[in-house]
Amino acid sequence: MRVPGVAGVARAAAFVLLVAFLIWPQRFAPLFAPLTQYGAPPIYDQGNLLTLALAQLGTVCCAALASTVVAVGLGILVTRPSGAEFLPLSRTLVNIGQTFPPVAVLAVAVPLVGFGLKPTLIALFAYGLLPIFENTLVGLRTCPPAVLEAASGMGMSARQRLMSVELPLAMPLILEGIRVSLVISVGTATIGSTVAAKGLGEVIIAGLLSNNSAFILQGALVTGLMAVLLYGSLAGLERRFCRTVRTD
Repeated sequence: MRVPGVAGVARAAAFVLLVAFLIWPQRFAPLFAPLTQYGAPPIYDQGNLLTLALAQLGTVCCAALASTVVAVGLGILVTRPSGAEFLPLSRTLVNIGQTFPPVAVLAVAVPLVGFGLKPTLIALFAYGLLPIFENTLVGLRTCPPAVLEAASGMGMSARQRLMSVELPLAMPLILEGIRVSLVISVGTATIGSTVAAKGLGEVIIAGLLSNNSAFILQGALVTGLMAVLLYGSLAGLERRFCRTVRTD
C-alpha cells in the first residue's frame, strides 16, 4: 500500500478546504470579517460561490478541449511529410493567442459574437493553443528512430504507426502541455466576467467596485486553489500514464 507523500496530503487538505468553503462559505465569515469595513458583508452574497466556481471550471475545460483538438491536430499535420510546409503558418496561428492579451481578444470577439460565454471561450481557446502545440511537436519529433523503423518493419501503415507508437510515446509531453494550458486558463478565465460570463471574476470585480478586500481575496483564493489542485491532479495522471507506457 502506497503512503501518500507530503504533497499528496497537502493537496487533499486543500481540496477539502476548498469544497467546504464553496458549500458552507458563511462558516468562514469570521476569517474574512477583519478585511471588511463599514458593516460590509464578509462573504460574497451576490451569487453562489460553488455555482460560479463550477461555471468557470466548465468554461476552462471546454476551451481546453477545443485547444487540444486543434493543437494536437496541427502538431500531427506538420510532422507528416505532406504537411511539413505548413509549420511556419501553424506556428504563426498558435502564437496569436500569446501575442495578443486575452483582454484584447475579448475586445475583438465581443462585437462579433456578443457578450457572455462565447468571447471568453474564444480568448481561452486562443491562449491555450501554444503550449499544447509545441509539446505535441516536440513529442512527435523526438520519438526514437529505431522504434519507428521497427514499427514499419512489422508492416504497420503510417496511420497505425501514428496511433499505436508515436502518439503513445509523445503523450507524456502532450499531457504536460495540456496541464500548463489548463492552469493558465483557470486564472485567465476570471477576465470573462468583464463581458458577462459566469465565473469567479464576478467576486473579484464586486470587491474592487465596493472596496471590499474580503471579496477580492475570496475570488483570488478559490481561483488559485483550483489551479493548484488541477495542476497536481493532471501531474498525477501524467505520471500514471508514463508508468503504463513503460510497463507496456
